[in-house]
Amino acid sequence: MGCQIWLIVSFLWLFQFFDHTVSSTVEEYGTVFVYGRAAVGTIDEDFICATLDWWPPEKCDYGTCSWDHASILNLDLNNTILQNAIKAFAPLRIRIGGTLQDLVIYETPDQKQPCLPFTKNSSILFGYTQGCLSMCRWDELNAFFRKTGAKVIFGLNALSGRVVNPSSEAIGAWDYTNAESFIRFTVQNNYTIDGWELGNELCGGGIGARVAANQYAIDTVNLRNIVNLVYQNVSPMPLVIGPGGFFDAAWFTEYLIKTENSLNATTHHIYDLGPGVDEHLIEKILNPSYLDQEAITFRSLKNIIKTSSTKAVSWVGESGGAYNSGRNLVSNAFVYSFWYLDQLGMASLYDTKTYCRQSLIGGNYGLLNTTNFTPNPDYYSALIWRRLMGRKALFTSFSGTKKIRSYTHCAKQSKGITVLLMNLDNTTTVAVKVELNNTFILRHTKHMKSRKNVISQLTWVSNGEIQREEYHLTAKDGNLHSQVMLLNGNALQVNSTGDIPPLEPIYVNSTEPITIAPYSIVFVHMPSVVVPACA
Repeated sequence: MGCQIWLIVSFLWLFQFFDHTVSSTVEEYGTVFVYGRAAVGTIDEDFICATLDWWPPEKCDYGTCSWDHASILNLDLNNTILQNAIKAFAPLRIRIGGTLQDLVIYETPDQKQPCLPFTKNSSILFGYTQGCLSMCRWDELNAFFRKTGAKVIFGLNALSGRVVNPSSEAIGAWDYTNAESFIRFTVQNNYTIDGWELGNELCGGGIGARVAANQYAIDTVNLRNIVNLVYQNVSPMPLVIGPGGFFDAAWFTEYLIKTENSLNATTHHIYDLGPGVDEHLIEKILNPSYLDQEAITFRSLKNIIKTSSTKAVSWVGESGGAYNSGRNLVSNAFVYSFWYLDQLGMASLYDTKTYCRQSLIGGNYGLLNTTNFTPNPDYYSALIWRRLMGRKALFTSFSGTKKIRSYTHCAKQSKGITVLLMNLDNTTTVAVKVELNNTFILRHTKHMKSRKNVISQLTWVSNGEIQREEYHLTAKDGNLHSQVMLLNGNALQVNSTGDIPPLEPIYVNSTEPITIAPYSIVFVHMPSVVVPACA
């Protein structure tokens, strides 16, 4: 295949992409341009991350109590669906943290305080008394993490030793005595922790309390020293992560300068959709201009990292979209995948290495249903991303309706590419062709006779034509509030033994256009299209 500029990969005509989809009249055409010479961002292999929180059943928002037994302290670790849901990611990165982490004490052997649960008290900081993680529960959790293959990020109590004054300033240095004891206990018991994160939402203006950047940097350096000391003869060495809060450019700049090389990853939180009770939540999710706004934060943090001497990389440490536990039948329904996948795509472009969704389970924004553990639509969106989207993000633009969102990565399963397309319009079907602005290789049998390992990645029809794989995601009955997601027209549901369903594509001739139905999402794996960035 010769070299040319803007090589057309697929030709445009109408087609019906599978029998299960209700036929719609194609009203618009569009073109996805993929710039494949070099990656614009690179993500970690275990980019997909989800959180486990501390909230007790008494946690309520707007009169709704949505946490049930989803806390670190009371979650049913023996639930088969929960175990299978985590195992399916092989591995899933799990961040343990949240508001109450800065009130947690650890029941290590030298801890003299009684190990008591969180108790609701609206007159004090965060509305709860201090709570405790028993080492018995920590043993159970680590057995669970080992069994499911999870990679654990643990958020430490950063308010220990400080006094929070009436203006919400946390005064004093971090007292790391209990945290160090906990880290030592963890190592002595051969528990593997992928990273230790310091504090939750105490940076910038803070949520409930705030710590100055200079002091936070000193505390982070102390955490690094503890980790280096305790793990000096232990492998692997965990990451040191912070500050785990909302982005503030001036605060983050000072923090990253003063932590120097003590920090491996700098984490920020995203709740860009506002409160869960917002009546305009769905309007925001389906508004391309609104979705674009978060790019400002990603771009700003990337620039700060680039211009400072830090070796830290950028993570989203917690992102639930709508704060105060989200909103039932929105943040746990099909419509949320438009926001969530857009976030994953956008974060990748700005070199974000890990993206932690709030939550794995709990609240109204869990990937899993809080009471019966069955996967919500966003779980399947995350799992398909994990299986199809490789580490390298390619710059992608779309020419046509503004209601199409487009992202491209080098493929996970081949040396080709995977394109993610989302149609935010409720009536218009869009037929899309893909164009590249550089040389690419179209793999075919006559070129690949001696490279069987590559040939095996392709799927062929009887006449030798190359096919691509498509994964069309839609809501059951076309209802955006549905908690059942359809893959190529078939409902995704666990079976009677709690197994996660297979995620099977349909195969389409590569010369045909990609048809995107109204309010639908499609992942398109093109193993035969190999651009320089992915070769």
